[in-house]
Formats: sequence, C-alpha cells, structure tokens
Amino acid sequence: MKTAIVTDSTAYIPKQLREELTIHMIPLNVIFETEVYQEEIDLTANAFYEEIKTKKLPTTSQPPIGKFVELFEELAADYDAVISIHLSSGISGTYQGAVTAGCMVEGIKVYPFDSEISCMVQGFYALEAAAMAGRGESAEAIMNRLDELKKTADAYFMVDDLLNLQRGGRLSSAQAFIGSLLQVKPLLHFEDKVIVPFEKIRTRKKAIKRIMDLLGEVVSGGGEYRAVIIHANREAEAEEWQQELGALYPNVEFVIGYFGAVIGTHLGEGAMGLGWMKK
Repeated sequence: MKTAIVTDSTAYIPKQLREELTIHMIPLNVIFETEVYQEEIDLTANAFYEEIKTKKLPTTSQPPIGKFVELFEELAADYDAVISIHLSSGISGTYQGAVTAGCMVEGIKVYPFDSEISCMVQGFYALEAAAMAGRGESAEAIMNRLDELKKTADAYFMVDDLLNLQRGGRLSSAQAFIGSLLQVKPLLHFEDKVIVPFEKIRTRKKAIKRIMDLLGEVVSGGGEYRAVIIHANREAEAEEWQQELGALYPNVEFVIGYFGAVIGTHLGEGAMGLGWMKK
C-alpha cells in the first residue's frame, strides 16, 4: 500500500525539503483588496513583510474544496491512500475541507489529520509521516504515530504589536490600546484547537525568557526532542536564540522556521515563537 503525504502552506516546510520528501502542499490564500495570492507559491514570507509596509493588512482564506479534490484525484493514479495534515481546525476550515474532499473522491482513501497547531510544528507531523511512508509503513500505522506525537507537541509565541490581533478580532480596541500603553507582550498558545492568551508579560526580553523556561520544564524530564524557533521577519534574532537554546538544551534538535503570510497576517511582524515535539 502506497501512501501520499499532503499538508497545507501554513506548515511552512521549505520547498526543497517538501520536494525531497515528496510532501504535497495545498496553499491557503492571502487577499490584498482585489489581489489573491496563493501562500508559498505566489507570495513568499519575505515578499509579504515587504507588502504590508505599504499596503492595508490583507485577509486570508482557506483553500477551495476543489483544490483538495483535484490533488486527491491526481494522487489516486499512483497511491492507495493519502494522509492530509492541516493547521488547527479551531482557527481555519482547511482541515474540514480535506474531510469533505476525501468523501468526494474515489480510488484513494483519505485520512485527514487535525494537527491542532500550525507552522513548523504542524510541519514536524508531515516530516514524520513522509519518513514513515517512505519506509512503506501503512497509513494506519502513520496515523497512530501522529496521534502519539500529538501528546508531546506544544508551542508558545508572543506578538510584538497588538494591532494585528485587534484587527483580526482577537482583542478589542480597548484591550489593544491599554496593552500598548503598558507595553504588554501577550504570550499565546493553542488550547483546545484555538489560540488563547497564556500570560501577559511586560517586556519582549522577559517573554522570550519565559518561553525558553517553558521548554526547559518539558525537556528536563528526559528524552529527545525536536524544536522550532519561529519568527516573523526577525531572522537574526532567531539565529541568536537558536545558539542560546542549543547551549542550554543539548537533548533538543533546533531548527529555524517562520511565520508566513497567513499566520503573519494575524500575528504581525516581530512575532516570535517556539514549538516542540518529542522525537
């Protein structure tokens, strides 16, 4: 039984790595007024952060179900099954789109997987699934493994500016105004599939330190972990953080990821995060 691996653009797996591991990608959309861009295809993260300097903040939308149907039908020619791994169903309808499309195609069995998270932590699921599929393991075995990994996956992130959260309906204007006055850096995380506040911290430096400590609490229990430092157009800061974290936690394999256009629309430039998963 041959199994294909699909994820969406918000996993932010570099194109070269997707191609090496044969991970198929469904893009979400970023809409600047009348212009629609497919994330990671028509619009890179770097281009997005340049665009928002001069343009009104865009909106985002999930992929049309037809995109899923088209891809699944193409895969049916060469595969028996597809595992479709997506960002949390609590913040996007993308996962439900995969579920719906899976019921519409014939000749291939579709296994949708709700990562309940996003960015490269979502990508870690796809990388693991692709490695297992490459070894010829069954779709059921891969899904069981992903469910096991979910018990160890987590992420925390901070925003530099509250304006985007307010525009996206995550904060009221008053909350954003007061938070900005107090220089509050909200620490956020996923809980029950949605993004919720974890703590309010007064400075960026303290927020970064708190996230590092949260990782430390987890990995002190032993075991090997993989982790991703995620940044919104702050690559130099991410590299410094990687060096610091690598020295502190030798049992963790660190990579650098990014908040691309879709997630960056909601978090804003300057956001930083850290996500992890047991190996």
